[in-house]
Amino acid sequence: MFTSDMAESRQKTVVLQGLDAGMFGEILSYIYSGTLRVSLDKVQPLYQAADLLQLDYVRDTCSSYLAMNVERCTCVDLYKFANVFSVDIVKKACLQFIQRSFVEVASSEEFYSLSVNQLTEIISHDELDVKEETTVWEAVVRWVQHSREDRLHHLPNILPHIRFNLLTPYNMVAILDHPLISEDPGRSAIRNVVKETSNMKRRVGMDTLEMALLFTESTKEMLWMNPGQGKYIRCHYDICPVAGTVTTDNDIYFLARESSQKHALFKYNHIKNNWERKSSVCMVDPSDHYPPSDYLMEIDGQLLPHCDIITA
Repeated sequence: MFTSDMAESRQKTVVLQGLDAGMFGEILSYIYSGTLRVSLDKVQPLYQAADLLQLDYVRDTCSSYLAMNVERCTCVDLYKFANVFSVDIVKKACLQFIQRSFVEVASSEEFYSLSVNQLTEIISHDELDVKEETTVWEAVVRWVQHSREDRLHHLPNILPHIRFNLLTPYNMVAILDHPLISEDPGRSAIRNVVKETSNMKRRVGMDTLEMALLFTESTKEMLWMNPGQGKYIRCHYDICPVAGTVTTDNDIYFLARESSQKHALFKYNHIKNNWERKSSVCMVDPSDHYPPSDYLMEIDGQLLPHCDIITA
């Protein structure tokens, strides 16, 4: 607005439309103090204000904060937000999360708010963690039926992204007989689309293995065991874990010692095959009467270190 040849660039007084007064106050506070306070409840409007005012640092800080806070309850909302504002780092984080947790996300109410383009982008990825392609078909059916009159005409554009060549003959017949297809006026064209989706790759979740993770303290070596084949895989990483756990979402977390008073919390990125630092953990004072061992556990969906507090 101000750097282009628009009329506002030549005016002494400019009325900014769509700028939240509270967020403008936060930005003014940052300009004068150099401190930017970001939280989940205001990070999106803060990003919008920074985007309008072309404040790159604030925008980048908000982007990084959003990317680090992608969870099951926020991934769809943040994915749509990232699409609107073309925030690639957030969109990538959301897509990775949705792909890994597709079964749970596709059963959520937020899933039905996706646009047809967003839906097809998600289900077109090889990295979708599903054991059977029927899971993708059933998710599409639920999405269409959530607003059937408005969405049924999108079905011919969605179907090419379902990998029907990965279905059993029984499931293929069941899908062709499904009311969404058998009762559609253009069912002949739809049937052709279904039959023409051949030679498409398997999804990543179809070939995943159940693995056991073994590690010892003060070493960078980790041992993975495939119980089905009785094989072991040795891996070396740049962190020395002192405690670890696997959550109910199949996420792997480790504590690694930074100092005598602080540990770092790392999360394994399955896609990149690396460990990402998430936060710091302030350890208990040795003078306190706690056991010296370090623990990391999940309780009611919350990740908790032993007797300590996780800080950003």
